Amino acid sequence: MIEEQSQLIEKSQRKMPRLGMAGRLAWSSAVATVLVAGALLGPVAWQPTVVKAAALAVGSSAPSQQVGNSLVADQEALANLYSDVIPSVVNIQVTSHISSLPGFDLPDGTEPPIEQALGSGFIYDSDGDIVTNNHVVENADDVLVIFSNGYWAKADVVATDPQADLAIIKVTPPEGMDWKPLPLADPSTLRVGHSVIAIGNPFGLDGTMTTGIVSALGRGIPLGAGNTSNYTLPDVIQTDAAINPGNSGGPLLDLSGKVVGINFAIRSEERANAGVGFAIPVSIIQRVVPALIKDGHYAYAYLGLSGSSINPFLAEALKLPDNHLGVYVATVIPGGPSDQAGILGGTETVTDENGLEFERGGDIITAVDAIPVARFEDLVSFLVTKAIPGQEITLSILRGDKKMEIPVTLGERPSTSASASNAPAPGEAGVNAREAIDIATKAAKDKGLLKGEVTERIATPDTVDGVDVWIVELVTADEDVSVTINKGTGEVIDITSK
Repeated sequence: MIEEQSQLIEKSQRKMPRLGMAGRLAWSSAVATVLVAGALLGPVAWQPTVVKAAALAVGSSAPSQQVGNSLVADQEALANLYSDVIPSVVNIQVTSHISSLPGFDLPDGTEPPIEQALGSGFIYDSDGDIVTNNHVVENADDVLVIFSNGYWAKADVVATDPQADLAIIKVTPPEGMDWKPLPLADPSTLRVGHSVIAIGNPFGLDGTMTTGIVSALGRGIPLGAGNTSNYTLPDVIQTDAAINPGNSGGPLLDLSGKVVGINFAIRSEERANAGVGFAIPVSIIQRVVPALIKDGHYAYAYLGLSGSSINPFLAEALKLPDNHLGVYVATVIPGGPSDQAGILGGTETVTDENGLEFERGGDIITAVDAIPVARFEDLVSFLVTKAIPGQEITLSILRGDKKMEIPVTLGERPSTSASASNAPAPGEAGVNAREAIDIATKAAKDKGLLKGEVTERIATPDTVDGVDVWIVELVTADEDVSVTINKGTGEVIDITSK
């Protein structure tokens, strides 16, 4: 698998030590924190700005008048943008039942504890689809969407993608509501220094708007299943716009009100804004979200190797010339696309002057399809945003003193989802329990057999006529639907209503 471990950035789905998801925080303590901070800091922070703006606006000199007029125009533009966009930004409230607690088992007959969490999202299309983060709705039993006008609707989780931390939830738009999908920006238009706006529900304070700039582009953030960092999310946007718990899944916008990213993480020791926030770029949204809506998953291109960017220390250890950029191949996954193409990983264990061990002898990738590869993130960005499984690419590599061009046929990246204990092993065909439930729910609704709110979902493995299947039972207040799913293909074999 393609991976790059990071010792500098840590990720937690429910807590935010250094790199933390900006969603899923309980309401009560968060509100208390915000109210105290607002009472202490609000008047001090804002009064000088108001006085200065007023003085500039009424000053007698022409330059002062121009500056004052400019400030007024800027604030009116932001206010108008907020008015246009806020109906499309939603508050997401998630309820989950905790089946086990670390350190002890629940006594028999004990009702599982309930966890409630908050996040944000935005209206994506006219069909009721809303985009948010995977970590906002992961393991959710109930999802409630609240709109800016006070309306609400219960949502179904349509599809999730832990590898991009994206999820699609679907609602029936409330009657009489002006349903306005947010437009997506052109990925090529964003530059470091551009102004951006984050809108979401930090600490449960719905409809909060913060502003800042794009601090950096092209960051690589490790993501994966559980507490491991299996794959790198490329092209991540870094911003100093205030992002806090509850902002997860909300849009990051340009000054025209178009979505340039989805806020999903912060880097902070205190689990609160420290001026370093991260957003999933629109280039990934454009590829992944339509596939999640249409197919329920996105197929990532897969090289089957792990590596790292060449830096001064690695270049010295590998005895490379100064400023030799590229990706050093540390490991090649046996049987994967790179292995089949003849790409070599490190084979000789050596220790550098700092006592760190690494494998020497691996190939160095310098370009892919003639596009220069200076960093590991460049390679991952190509695979995620430009390539598809089955595509043949050409890697330009350096093997010792020899330059080579090696064709590689890309595979499909193995899933890292840990949402179901019955998930198939990497590379093994089949659908897991959660996927079977999603397939069954859609099939039952398409046939008009499932109209009420689903209160119970059970997926049981079985064998029917020699075929491994999932028997999925979906229960509402008035309905009980049983759906048989082919475990290998995901095909609906039978569907009955009791």
